[in-house]
Amino acid sequence: MSQRRVQIVILCEDRQKEVFARYFLKKRGFNGTIRPLPCPDGSQSAEQYVRLHYPKEVKAYRSKAMYLSIGLVVVIDANKKTVQERLKQLDDALIEDSQQVRQPDEAIAIFVPKRNIETWIHYLQGETVDEETEYAKFSKNEAACKPYVENLVNQCYQGLDNNAPPSLQVACGELERILPLLE
Repeated sequence: MSQRRVQIVILCEDRQKEVFARYFLKKRGFNGTIRPLPCPDGSQSAEQYVRLHYPKEVKAYRSKAMYLSIGLVVVIDANKKTVQERLKQLDDALIEDSQQVRQPDEAIAIFVPKRNIETWIHYLQGETVDEETEYAKFSKNEAACKPYVENLVNQCYQGLDNNAPPSLQVACGELERILPLLE
């Protein structure tokens, strides 16, 4: 019996989000192919890059989802917006591209850290955080987040603490969309 080939595309703003998402998926047991699509350095606004490429990647996902085990993971910072405002921007990008908004049965998970991914990483390091402060980046040392991503994997199994950032709690709900691909 042959094993099914599973692929997940990670559309994200930068290398930090790619490392975070890739390591999380691997620690959750995903052993399929991961195709990262981070914003090229210095090419444009990273958030804009994700919004502009999202419709194209959703279209590609939908064209293959009927015959392949495939998923799309999107990681885009909320920055000063709310998680809901950022999700609406992505829905609007699909509508502008004459596509339906994301459907509940689609393996398209959107993770929106508020303010940015570093908020989550600092929380996972045991710090008390808020979603308005801009936390220090791990420039040129993106892999430093790996031990803390492991903490998140464990917390996702057992449930997040009440003091977890609200955007991280929303993200754990988004995880349900791709869990079948991780099994």
